[in-house]
Amino acid sequence: MLSANIQAGSSTRGYHDYVARSWSHVLPMGDKRGSLDAIAQLAGGHDIVGLQESDPGSLRSGFTNQTHYLAQRAGFAYWSHQPNRRMGGVASSANGILSKIEPAEVVVHSLPGRVKGRGVMLARFGRCDTPLTIAVAHLSLGAASRLAQLSFIAELLEGDAHAVLMGDFNCTIEQPEMDVLFKRTRLQPPPHTVPTFPSWAPQRAIDHVLVGDGLKAHARSALPAAFSDHLALSVELDVPEQCFQ
Repeated sequence: MLSANIQAGSSTRGYHDYVARSWSHVLPMGDKRGSLDAIAQLAGGHDIVGLQESDPGSLRSGFTNQTHYLAQRAGFAYWSHQPNRRMGGVASSANGILSKIEPAEVVVHSLPGRVKGRGVMLARFGRCDTPLTIAVAHLSLGAASRLAQLSFIAELLEGDAHAVLMGDFNCTIEQPEMDVLFKRTRLQPPPHTVPTFPSWAPQRAIDHVLVGDGLKAHARSALPAAFSDHLALSVELDVPEQCFQ
């Protein structure tokens, strides 16, 4: 599986681009289609993909639903998205899930926080009592808001041994607010972390794929998501066959 903050297809190759290319965050300029095609090629090698900062269709994306576009280009039969933040009709941001496996259900929740516009998506695979649960989230920049959001997510995933929480957490695994996940859920801290930000000189591991103690994860690696400011995080996951029944 793969978790990727795709920055709505924009290109950021250094800190100077946050200013020099700030127009790309509100205008349909730059080779965003080419970036999406590169991300689709990466995504297509995975069974389940969680997206953050995928534009659901606004001016800056040329009114393209980027989650749908990636699903089509990468050959995913199933996709869902959760628009969270809209800035008029100029820019919008969404979480997304791409899957080659049909989910039994997809549920979306708004997350608490000082500034509204964050959410978490839950997709369940299997109709048994122990399905595989995939949660995709993009957390806030502030520690207090992240704590409230992680506490909310912990309630959703509490007791689930076959849960996966992936996304852009905007913090490292060592931050104090992360403790709520490991104390109140069966999610486990990874044996090692992989730096994903900034993509051109990765120093901080702020993108995570956390798995429950009923699953086994291995082969973690960071991969370029075109020219996003985050590297994508790829993880191989062993899932008990019973989860898909």
